[in-house]
Amino acid sequence: MDERWCHRSPQQMLRTFHWFAGEGFDLIVEDLLALPREPVVVEGFRLLPRLVAPLSAAGRSVWLLPTPEFRRKAFASRGSLWQFAGRTSSPELALANLLERDRLFTEQLSAEVEATGLSAVDVDVELTTEELTTRVRQTLQ
Repeated sequence: MDERWCHRSPQQMLRTFHWFAGEGFDLIVEDLLALPREPVVVEGFRLLPRLVAPLSAAGRSVWLLPTPEFRRKAFASRGSLWQFAGRTSSPELALANLLERDRLFTEQLSAEVEATGLSAVDVDVELTTEELTTRVRQTLQ
């Protein structure tokens, strides 16, 4: 656990996390093509804007981009804030590295969304579920 979460930089973690590189995206597309032709919500780290853009018409996709504060609160609310970090010799460093890796990934997603002309909604701890739902709905209209 130390090797994975404490001895590598967040930048290295980002570069080596296979889901962030789109690994398995073709399997997601295969599953989606097998579904009836109706709206469906698909989420996950493998759905990178650069991969989705050729398959999605305008107004048919949106990325939720969490702030670092939201990510931390999400981990805490699920009770998993220290789940992996607590198994390292430096839980604070491990958690900081994970949160920084995720911040870098969100930054990368934001740049890809902008470059592809797709849509995103920023998600902060201040945003209520109703406000988020409204923003997503408006984005997809």
